[in-house]
Amino acid sequence: MARVCLFDVNETLLDLGALDPHFERAFGDAGVRRSWFLQVLQSALVATVTGAYSDFGAVGAAALDMTAERQGVRLSEEDRRSILGGMRELPPHPEVPAALDLLRDAGLRLAALTNNTAEVAEAQLANAGLSDRFEKILSADTVRRLKPAPEPYRAAAEALGVETPQVRLVAAHAWDVIGAMRAGCAAAFVARPGMVLDPLAEPPDVVGANLSAVAASIIAAEA
Repeated sequence: MARVCLFDVNETLLDLGALDPHFERAFGDAGVRRSWFLQVLQSALVATVTGAYSDFGAVGAAALDMTAERQGVRLSEEDRRSILGGMRELPPHPEVPAALDLLRDAGLRLAALTNNTAEVAEAQLANAGLSDRFEKILSADTVRRLKPAPEPYRAAAEALGVETPQVRLVAAHAWDVIGAMRAGCAAAFVARPGMVLDPLAEPPDVVGANLSAVAASIIAAEA
């Protein structure tokens, strides 16, 4: 039975939609934010599969340059700083604080695991007012392998003093859920708008439309 809930940060807990005004100003289209983040994930996955490593901030910056080139836009340094720096100041999705409190009050241990560096992750969760909900804020950067490689999940379990089956990864990304499960963890999928599970992979036992629904299902599963 999984007793540690390990949370992805970007999109799972924090709302990247807060960057939309920056993309609207820089590209004339707020929707480019989604294209940029898909490029971030693609570049991170390619690096991980091929055995290369760059920290997630460098991946994000390179993906922004690729997106600008694809869109035929010349980004100003101010726009670049606003977008990349804005990653540190994302607000939580509205239901997140109460959902985390519900899980903690039910006796579950909570930790975060992100591809961002520890310094960025700590700034993100502090700015979002969530830091005190987590006993540890963990980064894939410590093992120089980005999720969904197995090493970050296994390193997180070790840092928390448990075996991987005692960890449940909570994420809004199918690739993160798959990576955790194939590393030996349980998982829960937060089906935020536009997020879907991969039909080629085994689904997790907990799926919900937002973190409140997921938290209630996790508590029921742990009862």
